[in-house]
Amino acid sequence: MTERLLLENDLHDALANQELFLEYQPQLDLYTGQIKSVEALIRWQHPKKGWISPGVFIPIAEESGLIIPIGQWVLETACKQVKSWEAAGLPPIKVAVNLSLGQLFQQNLVEIIHNVLEKTQLEPKYLQLEITESMTINIDHMTTILHKLKALGVTIAVDDFGTGYSSLSYLKDFPIDCLKIDRSFVQKIQSNSTDKALVDMILSMAKHLQLKVVAEGIEEIEQLSYLIDSECDTVQGFLFSKPVPPHILQENYQTLHDNAKSILESITTSEV
Repeated sequence: MTERLLLENDLHDALANQELFLEYQPQLDLYTGQIKSVEALIRWQHPKKGWISPGVFIPIAEESGLIIPIGQWVLETACKQVKSWEAAGLPPIKVAVNLSLGQLFQQNLVEIIHNVLEKTQLEPKYLQLEITESMTINIDHMTTILHKLKALGVTIAVDDFGTGYSSLSYLKDFPIDCLKIDRSFVQKIQSNSTDKALVDMILSMAKHLQLKVVAEGIEEIEQLSYLIDSECDTVQGFLFSKPVPPHILQENYQTLHDNAKSILESITTSEV
């Protein structure tokens, strides 16, 4: 408890002291072989304790209310970064940003996101907002807020799909564009028939509901091969790239594409 209070205290200063930063994990479009999107992931480099996992500091930020200023900073930083890549000559890239439960209950969330898009001059279609399945329990509030966000022109995704306990009825009530298959299912596609069946079910359901699917946590060729055969839309994972600082992604953009192309070609060749 003492450690937690100390961390909360330090987290108050982390934003002002520029200890928080974003890394971006490329997402590969399996139909084009192109990196058309990235996920923005927050990091904390503590001056004394070193790297602190988001799994540790995000719950503290949620409970203390610090998630509100931090969340706004993440949104603005990610949108600015996309414009910066564009100015550097990279093709258009969509950025996916996670929304917290605290942000979704902010009175002025829609206004904040509208203002960030205006300020950064980012076209709304290049911003994807991600909610987790556990957030969908409060259907009335979520339906209202998500429709307002959707009206801005952004896309909405459900992250960690399949790990929550909510009713699937929200899929017809919410204006969702994309489902993200949790890495825990993807990583056991080859070894666990139940996980394989769940991945098949999510892909089939998404296809019928005309939703895009992103599979997370791709680490092995066999996982990728299965997802290609199953007509998954997009993948992300260490097989292609770990989350990287923005300048690394910019400098290695072509290399990332070349590596992805050779991986995809190796699958095609082996299947022939």
